[in-house]
Amino acid sequence: MPDAAPPPAATPLAPVPRLDAAALVAALRAHTGEEFELVGPLPGGQVGAALVRRPGRREEVLTHWGGASDATWARVARTGALLERARDAGIPAPRYALVARLPERIAVVQERLPGEPPTRVDLALVQEMVAIAGRGAGLLRERRDVPAAELHLLRSGPGFCLHESLAQYDERTRRLLDLVRRIGTGHASRMAGDDLVHLDFHPGNVLVDRTGTVTGVIDWDSVGRGDHRFALVTLRFDLAVPGTGAADRSARAAATRWLDNRIDDLFGASPDGAATLRAYWAHMGLRQVDWAIRHHGPDDVDRWLTVAAARLA
Repeated sequence: MPDAAPPPAATPLAPVPRLDAAALVAALRAHTGEEFELVGPLPGGQVGAALVRRPGRREEVLTHWGGASDATWARVARTGALLERARDAGIPAPRYALVARLPERIAVVQERLPGEPPTRVDLALVQEMVAIAGRGAGLLRERRDVPAAELHLLRSGPGFCLHESLAQYDERTRRLLDLVRRIGTGHASRMAGDDLVHLDFHPGNVLVDRTGTVTGVIDWDSVGRGDHRFALVTLRFDLAVPGTGAADRSARAAATRWLDNRIDDLFGASPDGAATLRAYWAHMGLRQVDWAIRHHGPDDVDRWLTVAAARLA
């Protein structure tokens, strides 16, 4: 991998704004008449969620969907129903407690699941996450109304997987974008399969108890129809983030080796597995490099370019 180029002359595309929790709580109070109290921001996440409390209730999690169109309203309703189906299959997903259609967005108040984000990523956690992802297999056979997930290999996604940021940044990102698009010309634009798929499946979106057992999977805004193996590719990219000490790095390395073998086994078992894995890897490379350009910095851009090259070069 060549040395990082200097910052590009063109201004990168704007980052996704973080949640203004106080403003959203005020709008929710005005709309519902309920006495919502803002407890504080929920730690973690890239865009943000907040903890709120209503009189006589436990703390709940407040998020929002941009826009208030009929199509967005229908997506929110469908997501709530899909979480019910996920729970029935043994996936620890939250319940939607209240959904409010505000003038410019839709507020979602959902159950706060037990547990905390994991402080350590090890083989046991990764194996349990892979098992949870597998519980989504076949769950949407009877839900033809749920659209297949878009891979965005030929066009930008809605707020993520933006092609323009890679085109503007430097020569290395333009080469990756060209490769992503070439892979996209030979692959379907949407995932095949009838699985329920969490499209942002990584340790930051799970909760664990004191024993390290997963108690919750959160951030389901991007749930879709497709191939549950995609969640393993998302997880594999996240494992490229280094640990905070020697023990953490060793645990992540062991988990990464196991997951790489599991990915090879699962995709190698199907005739089109290699091409499918390549398309998923291209999507994740595009997604992570775009996000790093717009939200982080050169070190993160370098990391994701290196991870993308591992299976695309």
